[in-house]
Amino acid sequence: MQPSNLTVGSICSGIEAASVAWADIGFTFEWFSEISDFPSKVLAQRYPQIPNLGDMSHISEMLISGAINSPDVICAGTPCQSFSVAGWMSGLTDLRGNLTLEFVEIIKANDAVRKISGQPRSIVFWENVEGVLRDKTNAFGCLLSSLLGVQNEIRPRNGWPKAGMARGPERTVAWRVLDAKYFGLPQQRRRLYLVAGGPDLSPENILFERHEGIGLPNYPASELNFTLNGHSFEVFRSYTDCLYAAYGTKWNGNAAAYNGSLFVCQNDRLRRLTPLECERIMGFPDGYTKIEKAKPTARYQAIGNSWSVPVVRWLGNRVTQQLAKTHHDPAIDIPDDYRIFVDKNVEIFGLQDDPFWIDSDRYLNCSPVPSKATIGNLRDIVDPEADEKFYLTPVGCKGILRRRAERNLRINPLLEERLIRISSQWSDEKIEAISKIQPRGRFGRLA
Repeated sequence: MQPSNLTVGSICSGIEAASVAWADIGFTFEWFSEISDFPSKVLAQRYPQIPNLGDMSHISEMLISGAINSPDVICAGTPCQSFSVAGWMSGLTDLRGNLTLEFVEIIKANDAVRKISGQPRSIVFWENVEGVLRDKTNAFGCLLSSLLGVQNEIRPRNGWPKAGMARGPERTVAWRVLDAKYFGLPQQRRRLYLVAGGPDLSPENILFERHEGIGLPNYPASELNFTLNGHSFEVFRSYTDCLYAAYGTKWNGNAAAYNGSLFVCQNDRLRRLTPLECERIMGFPDGYTKIEKAKPTARYQAIGNSWSVPVVRWLGNRVTQQLAKTHHDPAIDIPDDYRIFVDKNVEIFGLQDDPFWIDSDRYLNCSPVPSKATIGNLRDIVDPEADEKFYLTPVGCKGILRRRAERNLRINPLLEERLIRISSQWSDEKIEAISKIQPRGRFGRLA
Protein backbone atom coordinates (compact mmCIF):
# COMPACT_ATOMS: atom_id res chain seq x y z
CA MET A 1 0.00 0.00 0.00
CA GLN A 2 1.56 3.28 -1.13
CA PRO A 3 1.10 6.14 1.36
CA SER A 4 1.27 8.70 -1.43
CA ASN A 5 -1.79 7.34 -3.23
CA LEU A 6 -4.42 5.94 -0.88
CA THR A 7 -7.86 5.37 -2.38
CA VAL A 8 -10.88 6.12 -0.19
CA GLY A 9 -14.52 5.09 -0.04
CA SER A 10 -16.66 7.42 2.09
CA ILE A 11 -19.78 6.25 3.98
CA CYS A 12 -22.37 8.67 5.39
CA SER A 13 -20.35 11.31 3.59
CA GLY A 14 -22.30 14.41 4.55
CA ILE A 15 -20.62 17.40 2.92
CA GLU A 16 -17.26 15.60 2.86
CA ALA A 17 -14.97 17.15 5.45
CA ALA A 18 -12.53 14.32 4.72
CA SER A 19 -12.23 15.33 1.05
CA VAL A 20 -11.45 18.89 2.12
CA ALA A 21 -9.02 17.75 4.82
CA TRP A 22 -7.18 15.17 2.73
CA ALA A 23 -6.88 17.13 -0.48
CA ASP A 24 -3.26 17.14 -1.70
CA ILE A 25 -1.88 14.83 1.03
CA GLY A 26 -2.13 11.50 -0.78
CA PHE A 27 -5.80 10.45 -0.76
CA THR A 28 -7.98 9.85 -3.82
CA PHE A 29 -11.73 9.41 -3.24
CA GLU A 30 -13.33 6.64 -5.32
CA TRP A 31 -16.95 7.09 -4.22
CA PHE A 32 -19.26 8.70 -1.69
CA SER A 33 -22.40 7.41 0.00
CA GLU A 34 -24.92 10.05 1.10
CA ILE A 35 -28.73 10.06 0.95
CA SER A 36 -29.69 13.45 2.44
CA ASP A 37 -30.82 15.93 -0.18
CA PHE A 38 -28.82 19.05 0.61
CA PRO A 39 -25.45 17.37 1.36
CA SER A 40 -25.89 15.35 -1.86
CA LYS A 41 -26.33 18.57 -3.80
CA VAL A 42 -23.16 19.99 -2.21
CA LEU A 43 -21.25 16.84 -3.22
CA ALA A 44 -22.59 17.02 -6.78
CA GLN A 45 -21.40 20.61 -7.12
CA ARG A 46 -18.06 20.33 -5.34
CA TYR A 47 -17.07 16.85 -6.59
CA PRO A 48 -18.90 16.21 -9.88
CA GLN A 49 -16.35 13.59 -10.94
CA ILE A 50 -16.91 11.36 -7.87
CA PRO A 51 -20.05 9.15 -7.84
CA ASN A 52 -22.45 9.33 -4.91
CA LEU A 53 -23.76 5.78 -4.38
CA GLY A 54 -26.59 6.92 -2.14
CA ASP A 55 -27.98 4.23 0.17
CA MET A 56 -25.13 2.42 1.92
CA SER A 57 -27.08 -0.84 2.19
CA HIS A 58 -26.13 -1.73 -1.40
CA ILE A 59 -22.41 -1.08 -1.13
CA SER A 60 -21.34 -4.53 0.11
CA GLU A 61 -23.00 -6.16 -2.90
CA MET A 62 -21.45 -3.58 -5.26
CA LEU A 63 -17.98 -4.28 -3.89
CA ILE A 64 -18.35 -8.05 -4.20
CA SER A 65 -19.71 -7.78 -7.76
CA GLY A 66 -16.99 -5.37 -8.84
CA ALA A 67 -19.48 -2.64 -9.67
CA ILE A 68 -17.35 -0.20 -7.66
CA ASN A 69 -13.65 -0.11 -6.87
CA SER A 70 -12.36 -1.56 -3.61
CA PRO A 71 -10.59 1.28 -1.75
CA ASP A 72 -7.59 1.22 0.59
CA VAL A 73 -9.42 3.31 3.19
CA ILE A 74 -13.06 3.30 4.25
CA CYS A 75 -14.11 6.29 6.31
CA ALA A 76 -17.42 6.99 7.94
CA GLY A 77 -19.28 9.16 10.36
CA THR A 78 -22.29 6.93 10.91
CA PRO A 79 -25.21 8.85 12.46
CA CYS A 80 -24.38 10.03 15.96
CA GLN A 81 -27.86 11.04 17.12
CA SER A 82 -28.58 7.64 18.63
CA PHE A 83 -25.46 7.95 20.81
CA SER A 84 -25.93 11.55 21.93
CA VAL A 85 -27.97 12.95 24.80
CA ALA A 86 -30.20 14.65 22.23
CA GLY A 87 -30.93 11.25 20.65
CA TRP A 88 -31.73 9.69 24.04
CA MET A 89 -28.76 7.36 23.66
CA SER A 90 -30.93 4.62 22.15
CA GLY A 91 -27.90 3.14 20.41
CA LEU A 92 -28.42 -0.04 18.40
CA THR A 93 -32.17 -0.06 19.07
CA ASP A 94 -32.28 3.02 16.81
CA LEU A 95 -32.19 2.49 13.03
CA ARG A 96 -29.47 5.13 12.80
CA GLY A 97 -27.30 3.21 15.27
CA ASN A 98 -27.71 0.06 13.20
CA LEU A 99 -26.08 1.85 10.28
CA THR A 100 -22.85 1.34 12.22
CA LEU A 101 -23.37 -2.41 11.86
CA GLU A 102 -24.02 -1.96 8.13
CA PHE A 103 -20.71 -0.10 8.03
CA VAL A 104 -19.01 -3.20 9.44
CA GLU A 105 -20.53 -5.38 6.70
CA ILE A 106 -19.09 -3.03 4.08
CA ILE A 107 -15.64 -3.35 5.62
CA LYS A 108 -15.93 -7.15 5.59
CA ALA A 109 -16.94 -7.13 1.92
CA ASN A 110 -14.08 -4.80 1.04
CA ASP A 111 -11.61 -7.03 2.91
CA ALA A 112 -12.85 -10.08 0.99
CA VAL A 113 -12.30 -8.38 -2.36
CA ARG A 114 -8.88 -7.12 -1.37
CA LYS A 115 -7.81 -10.56 -0.13
CA ILE A 116 -8.53 -12.09 -3.56
CA SER A 117 -6.18 -9.58 -5.20
CA GLY A 118 -3.50 -9.98 -2.52
CA GLN A 119 -4.03 -6.56 -0.95
CA PRO A 120 -3.94 -5.81 2.79
CA ARG A 121 -7.08 -5.32 4.86
CA SER A 122 -8.97 -2.04 4.66
CA ILE A 123 -7.76 0.86 6.74
CA VAL A 124 -10.76 2.07 8.76
CA PHE A 125 -11.35 5.67 9.81
CA TRP A 126 -14.43 6.36 11.95
CA GLU A 127 -15.70 9.44 13.80
CA ASN A 128 -18.50 9.76 16.32
CA VAL A 129 -19.64 11.58 19.44
CA GLU A 130 -18.16 10.70 22.83
CA GLY A 131 -21.54 9.29 23.87
CA VAL A 132 -20.98 6.13 21.83
CA LEU A 133 -18.51 5.04 24.53
CA ARG A 134 -21.31 5.17 27.12
CA ASP A 135 -24.05 3.73 24.91
CA LYS A 136 -26.12 1.23 26.90
CA THR A 137 -26.39 -1.15 23.93
CA ASN A 138 -22.57 -1.32 23.73
CA ALA A 139 -22.49 -0.24 20.09
CA PHE A 140 -18.80 0.59 20.38
CA GLY A 141 -18.05 -2.88 21.72
CA CYS A 142 -19.93 -4.44 18.81
CA LEU A 143 -18.00 -2.33 16.30
CA LEU A 144 -14.69 -3.10 17.98
CA SER A 145 -15.38 -6.85 18.11
CA SER A 146 -16.15 -6.90 14.41
CA LEU A 147 -13.05 -4.93 13.46
CA LEU A 148 -10.84 -7.16 15.59
CA GLY A 149 -12.30 -10.30 14.01
CA VAL A 150 -13.93 -11.96 17.02
CA GLN A 151 -17.40 -13.49 17.21
CA ASN A 152 -18.44 -12.51 20.72
CA GLU A 153 -19.31 -8.98 21.74
CA ILE A 154 -16.64 -7.40 23.93
CA ARG A 155 -17.90 -5.46 26.95
CA PRO A 156 -15.26 -4.35 29.50
CA ARG A 157 -16.26 -4.41 33.15
CA ASN A 158 -15.87 -0.68 33.78
CA GLY A 159 -16.97 0.71 30.42
CA TRP A 160 -15.01 2.13 27.52
CA PRO A 161 -12.25 4.68 28.19
CA LYS A 162 -11.85 7.83 26.10
CA ALA A 163 -8.64 6.47 24.59
CA GLY A 164 -7.55 2.92 24.03
CA MET A 165 -6.02 0.27 21.83
CA ALA A 166 -7.03 -3.28 20.96
CA ARG A 167 -5.25 -6.11 19.18
CA GLY A 168 -7.14 -8.99 17.59
CA PRO A 169 -6.84 -11.69 14.92
CA GLU A 170 -7.65 -9.38 12.03
CA ARG A 171 -6.75 -5.83 13.07
CA THR A 172 -5.24 -3.49 15.56
CA VAL A 173 -7.61 -0.70 16.55
CA ALA A 174 -6.89 2.58 18.34
CA TRP A 175 -9.28 5.30 19.42
CA ARG A 176 -8.98 8.71 21.04
CA VAL A 177 -11.22 11.65 21.86
CA LEU A 178 -9.82 14.87 20.38
CA ASP A 179 -10.99 18.45 20.92
CA ALA A 180 -11.11 20.73 17.85
CA LYS A 181 -10.36 23.82 19.89
CA TYR A 182 -6.71 22.73 20.09
CA PHE A 183 -6.47 22.30 16.31
CA GLY A 184 -6.93 25.92 15.28
CA LEU A 185 -10.73 26.11 15.53
CA PRO A 186 -12.16 28.27 18.36
CA GLN A 187 -14.88 25.68 18.98
CA GLN A 188 -15.05 23.14 21.79
CA ARG A 189 -15.88 20.04 19.79
CA ARG A 190 -14.82 16.76 21.39
CA ARG A 191 -15.23 13.79 19.09
CA LEU A 192 -14.14 10.17 19.13
CA TYR A 193 -11.78 9.16 16.32
CA LEU A 194 -10.98 5.53 15.54
CA VAL A 195 -8.29 4.19 13.21
CA ALA A 196 -7.88 0.48 12.46
CA GLY A 197 -5.60 -1.50 10.20
CA GLY A 198 -3.91 -4.82 9.54
CA PRO A 199 -0.26 -5.80 10.11
CA ASP A 200 0.97 -3.07 7.74
CA LEU A 201 -0.40 -0.32 10.00
CA SER A 202 0.14 0.57 13.65
CA PRO A 203 -2.88 2.78 14.45
CA GLU A 204 -1.59 3.42 17.98
CA ASN A 205 1.35 5.28 16.39
CA ILE A 206 -1.15 7.41 14.46
CA LEU A 207 -3.57 8.38 17.22
CA PHE A 208 -1.17 8.56 20.18
CA GLU A 209 1.85 10.83 20.53
CA ARG A 210 5.20 10.20 22.14
CA HIS A 211 5.45 13.16 24.45
CA GLU A 212 8.19 14.87 26.44
CA GLY A 213 7.13 15.46 30.04
CA ILE A 214 3.61 15.41 31.42
CA GLY A 215 2.46 18.97 30.72
CA LEU A 216 -0.07 19.87 28.03
CA PRO A 217 -0.95 23.27 26.52
CA ASN A 218 -3.62 25.30 28.29
CA TYR A 219 -6.22 27.13 26.25
CA PRO A 220 -5.32 30.83 26.46
CA ALA A 221 -7.79 33.64 27.06
CA SER A 222 -8.32 35.96 24.11
CA GLU A 223 -9.68 39.47 23.73
CA LEU A 224 -13.48 39.44 23.80
CA ASN A 225 -13.87 42.95 22.35
CA PHE A 226 -12.27 43.94 19.06
CA THR A 227 -12.77 46.02 15.92
CA LEU A 228 -12.74 44.60 12.41
CA ASN A 229 -13.30 46.51 9.16
CA GLY A 230 -14.79 49.42 11.09
CA HIS A 231 -17.25 47.22 13.01
CA SER A 232 -17.10 46.69 16.76
CA PHE A 233 -17.47 43.12 18.00
CA GLU A 234 -18.02 41.47 21.33
CA VAL A 235 -17.95 37.72 21.94
CA PHE A 236 -18.77 36.05 25.23
CA ARG A 237 -16.01 33.46 25.46
CA SER A 238 -12.67 32.67 23.81
CA TYR A 239 -14.22 29.71 22.00
CA THR A 240 -17.74 28.55 21.21
CA ASP A 241 -19.71 25.55 22.36
CA CYS A 242 -19.99 22.64 19.95
CA LEU A 243 -21.86 23.70 16.82
CA TYR A 244 -24.95 21.49 16.66
CA ALA A 245 -26.96 20.49 13.59
CA ALA A 246 -30.18 22.16 14.80
CA TYR A 247 -28.53 25.55 15.31
CA GLY A 248 -30.56 26.93 12.41
CA THR A 249 -33.90 26.26 14.10
CA LYS A 250 -33.14 25.82 17.82
CA TRP A 251 -30.78 28.70 18.40
CA ASN A 252 -32.77 30.07 21.34
CA GLY A 253 -33.34 26.98 23.48
CA ASN A 254 -29.95 25.29 23.63
CA ALA A 255 -27.32 25.76 26.36
CA ALA A 256 -25.42 28.04 23.98
CA ALA A 257 -28.36 30.44 24.16
CA TYR A 258 -27.49 31.06 27.81
CA ASN A 259 -23.70 30.99 27.83
CA GLY A 260 -23.56 33.18 24.71
CA SER A 261 -20.90 31.14 22.98
CA LEU A 262 -22.79 30.88 19.68
CA PHE A 263 -23.84 34.54 19.64
CA VAL A 264 -21.94 37.61 18.44
CA CYS A 265 -22.58 41.21 19.46
CA GLN A 266 -21.85 43.38 16.42
CA ASN A 267 -22.13 47.16 16.70
CA ASP A 268 -24.11 46.68 19.94
CA ARG A 269 -26.62 44.37 18.24
CA LEU A 270 -26.88 40.68 19.05
CA ARG A 271 -26.92 38.05 16.33
CA ARG A 272 -26.31 34.41 15.66
CA LEU A 273 -23.35 33.03 13.76
CA THR A 274 -23.99 33.10 10.02
CA PRO A 275 -23.60 30.00 7.80
CA LEU A 276 -20.32 31.49 6.55
CA GLU A 277 -19.04 31.82 10.12
CA CYS A 278 -20.14 28.24 10.82
CA GLU A 279 -18.14 27.05 7.82
CA ARG A 280 -15.11 28.84 9.22
CA ILE A 281 -15.57 27.46 12.72
CA MET A 282 -15.49 23.94 11.25
CA GLY A 283 -12.50 24.62 9.00
CA PHE A 284 -14.29 24.66 5.62
CA PRO A 285 -13.47 27.14 2.83
CA ASP A 286 -15.67 30.23 2.73
CA GLY A 287 -18.89 29.56 0.85
CA TYR A 288 -18.37 25.79 0.69
CA THR A 289 -22.08 25.11 1.31
CA LYS A 290 -23.35 28.18 -0.55
CA ILE A 291 -24.81 26.46 -3.56
CA GLU A 292 -27.76 27.54 -5.71
CA LYS A 293 -31.00 27.93 -3.71
CA ALA A 294 -29.28 26.87 -0.48
CA LYS A 295 -31.36 27.82 2.54
CA PRO A 296 -29.55 28.85 5.74
CA THR A 297 -31.26 26.10 7.75
CA ALA A 298 -29.96 23.43 5.36
CA ARG A 299 -26.46 24.88 5.51
CA TYR A 300 -26.51 25.00 9.32
CA GLN A 301 -27.62 21.39 9.58
CA ALA A 302 -25.06 20.08 7.09
CA ILE A 303 -22.18 21.98 8.67
CA GLY A 304 -23.15 21.03 12.22
CA ASN A 305 -23.34 17.35 11.23
CA SER A 306 -19.89 17.38 9.66
CA TRP A 307 -16.34 16.87 10.96
CA SER A 308 -13.70 19.32 12.15
CA VAL A 309 -11.51 19.67 9.08
CA PRO A 310 -8.16 20.42 10.81
CA VAL A 311 -8.50 17.42 13.15
CA VAL A 312 -9.17 15.09 10.22
CA ARG A 313 -6.27 16.64 8.29
CA TRP A 314 -3.93 16.06 11.27
CA LEU A 315 -4.97 12.41 11.42
CA GLY A 316 -4.71 11.95 7.65
CA ASN A 317 -1.16 13.28 7.69
CA ARG A 318 -0.28 10.88 10.48
CA VAL A 319 -1.71 7.95 8.50
CA THR A 320 0.46 8.68 5.47
CA GLN A 321 3.52 9.34 7.64
CA GLN A 322 3.03 6.06 9.47
CA LEU A 323 2.65 4.04 6.28
CA ALA A 324 5.83 5.62 4.93
CA LYS A 325 7.90 4.45 7.92
CA THR A 326 6.16 1.24 9.02
CA HIS A 327 9.27 -0.88 8.71
CA HIS A 328 11.41 1.25 11.02
CA ASP A 329 8.86 2.67 13.43
CA PRO A 330 7.94 -0.05 15.94
CA ALA A 331 4.50 -0.03 17.49
CA ILE A 332 4.20 1.70 20.84
CA ASP A 333 4.63 -0.75 23.68
CA ILE A 334 1.79 -0.09 26.13
CA PRO A 335 2.58 -1.16 29.72
CA ASP A 336 0.61 -4.20 30.93
CA ASP A 337 -0.83 -2.12 33.77
CA TYR A 338 -3.23 -0.56 31.25
CA ARG A 339 -4.67 -3.84 29.96
CA ILE A 340 -8.43 -3.92 30.68
CA PHE A 341 -9.44 -7.01 28.72
CA VAL A 342 -7.70 -10.18 27.56
CA ASP A 343 -9.30 -13.29 26.03
CA LYS A 344 -7.45 -15.79 23.87
CA ASN A 345 -5.92 -13.73 21.04
CA VAL A 346 -7.52 -10.39 21.98
CA GLU A 347 -6.08 -7.78 24.31
CA ILE A 348 -7.44 -4.32 25.01
CA PHE A 349 -5.75 -1.39 26.73
CA GLY A 350 -7.58 1.49 28.36
CA LEU A 351 -5.50 4.66 28.35
CA GLN A 352 -5.78 7.73 30.55
CA ASP A 353 -6.48 11.33 29.60
CA ASP A 354 -3.18 12.73 30.82
CA PRO A 355 0.23 11.87 29.33
CA PHE A 356 1.69 8.84 31.10
CA TRP A 357 5.11 7.25 31.32
CA ILE A 358 5.92 4.49 28.83
CA ASP A 359 9.71 4.12 29.09
CA SER A 360 12.79 5.67 30.65
CA ASP A 361 12.45 9.15 29.17
CA ARG A 362 9.17 9.37 27.27
CA TYR A 363 5.49 9.79 27.96
CA LEU A 364 2.49 8.91 25.82
CA ASN A 365 -0.20 11.48 25.09
CA CYS A 366 -3.69 10.02 24.55
CA SER A 367 -5.57 13.07 25.83
CA PRO A 368 -8.02 15.30 23.87
CA VAL A 369 -5.19 17.84 23.54
CA PRO A 370 -2.42 17.25 20.96
CA SER A 371 1.16 17.73 22.11
CA LYS A 372 1.56 20.65 19.70
CA ALA A 373 -1.67 22.59 19.92
CA THR A 374 -2.83 25.27 17.49
CA ILE A 375 -5.09 27.97 18.90
CA GLY A 376 -7.63 29.83 16.78
CA ASN A 377 -9.37 33.13 17.43
CA LEU A 378 -12.98 34.18 16.98
CA ARG A 379 -11.67 37.39 15.46
CA ASP A 380 -10.77 35.31 12.40
CA ILE A 381 -14.26 33.76 12.28
CA VAL A 382 -16.63 36.73 12.40
CA ASP A 383 -18.04 38.24 9.22
CA PRO A 384 -18.56 42.03 9.30
CA GLU A 385 -21.04 41.74 6.41
CA ALA A 386 -23.60 39.59 8.24
CA ASP A 387 -27.10 39.76 6.77
CA GLU A 388 -29.81 41.54 8.72
CA LYS A 389 -31.88 38.35 9.11
CA PHE A 390 -29.37 36.86 11.54
CA TYR A 391 -29.85 39.58 14.16
CA LEU A 392 -32.06 38.93 17.18
CA THR A 393 -35.18 41.06 17.54
CA PRO A 394 -36.47 42.27 20.91
CA VAL A 395 -39.01 39.41 20.71
CA GLY A 396 -36.24 36.81 20.41
CA CYS A 397 -34.23 38.37 23.21
CA LYS A 398 -37.28 38.53 25.49
CA GLY A 399 -38.04 34.88 24.75
CA ILE A 400 -34.57 33.75 25.85
CA LEU A 401 -34.89 35.78 29.06
CA ARG A 402 -38.34 34.34 29.74
CA ARG A 403 -37.20 30.73 29.32
CA ARG A 404 -34.18 31.40 31.47
CA ALA A 405 -36.42 32.64 34.29
CA GLU A 406 -38.99 29.84 33.91
CA ARG A 407 -36.30 27.14 34.06
CA ASN A 408 -34.06 28.90 36.59
CA LEU A 409 -31.07 28.55 34.25
CA ARG A 410 -27.66 30.12 34.65
CA ILE A 411 -26.80 32.75 32.06
CA ASN A 412 -23.71 34.64 31.02
CA PRO A 413 -24.01 38.02 32.83
CA LEU A 414 -22.79 40.00 29.81
CA LEU A 415 -25.22 38.21 27.54
CA GLU A 416 -28.08 38.83 29.97
CA GLU A 417 -27.26 42.52 29.99
CA ARG A 418 -27.35 42.65 26.17
CA LEU A 419 -30.63 40.70 26.01
CA ILE A 420 -32.28 43.03 28.53
CA ARG A 421 -31.08 46.14 26.71
CA ILE A 422 -32.32 44.94 23.29
CA SER A 423 -35.67 43.60 24.55
CA SER A 424 -36.36 46.88 26.36
CA GLN A 425 -36.38 48.70 23.02
CA TRP A 426 -39.97 47.50 22.55
CA SER A 427 -42.81 47.56 25.03
CA ASP A 428 -44.01 44.33 26.63
CA GLU A 429 -47.34 44.78 24.86
CA LYS A 430 -45.71 44.99 21.43
CA ILE A 431 -43.48 41.98 22.12
CA GLU A 432 -46.47 39.93 23.31
CA ALA A 433 -48.54 40.87 20.27
CA ILE A 434 -45.80 39.87 17.82
CA SER A 435 -44.95 36.75 19.80
CA LYS A 436 -48.51 35.44 19.45
CA ILE A 437 -48.40 35.52 15.66
CA GLN A 438 -44.77 34.43 15.16
CA PRO A 439 -44.11 30.81 14.05
CA ARG A 440 -43.05 28.59 16.94
CA GLY A 441 -40.30 26.00 17.00
CA ARG A 442 -38.19 27.43 14.20
CA PHE A 443 -36.84 30.72 12.94
CA GLY A 444 -39.46 31.32 10.26
CA ARG A 445 -37.56 33.83 8.15
CA LEU A 446 -34.77 31.33 7.50
CA ALA A 447 -36.89 28.30 6.64
